[in-house]
Amino acid sequence: MGLIRQAPSDLQAVAPDLKAITKSADNLWFLRFLTLNEDIRDLKRVSSKEIQKIKYLSSKNLQIILEWQAEATFSEATSYVASMIYDDAIRLLELKAKTDELRKEIALLNLDSDMARVIQTIPGFATITAGELAGEIGTISRFKSEASLALYLGMTNLDNNSGKYVGTKRSISTNRHAKMAMITATMKHAQHAEQSKRYLEKKISEGKKYQQAIRSLGRNLVRVIWKLIQEDRVYEIREK
Repeated sequence: MGLIRQAPSDLQAVAPDLKAITKSADNLWFLRFLTLNEDIRDLKRVSSKEIQKIKYLSSKNLQIILEWQAEATFSEATSYVASMIYDDAIRLLELKAKTDELRKEIALLNLDSDMARVIQTIPGFATITAGELAGEIGTISRFKSEASLALYLGMTNLDNNSGKYVGTKRSISTNRHAKMAMITATMKHAQHAEQSKRYLEKKISEGKKYQQAIRSLGRNLVRVIWKLIQEDRVYEIREK
């Protein structure tokens, strides 16, 4: 994770115009372009014929690279970090390749898990998060109710009332890995499901912080997961 965060910053420091040609510095075509030469300064002299060999490079992105080459400039710090940017690009490509392999392995495992296959039908709950949630939950019979499942997934807190004080506290029963997977999937879900997106916006407009609103939406999704698994059916988007 440190490499993913640091690499774009290094690139921004030495060649901001180069970083600006892509919305995401970890795009495959962009990383492959960075690995065409060990010295980033020499990228402005790479031939268009060589650039065209980049796998899956679109004609639009080819033109963007050629336009950058014509006006390419570098900061004085480039000589110190030029080789580092090349090495980082190589490592990021290797990391992406390993991630793709892991995703394929998890996808195969999900085929053998009824729970994973059900969870994966919910918009935003992709291969890795569905597999992780299914693996951490294990079997639904472990939980006496959907409320206990929500507690395990970190989507609710225990009551912490004492006298006149009314509040909540975190539970040691919460599975940290499952909670992170649930939060990630819930954030993605809000981007793909219009009704859930409106629910999230409503909670925020009522004064909840973003993380609180996400957990509130996640609590609703736990009910959905519980019901789908209990009834052995897939998620369906209801049209108005």
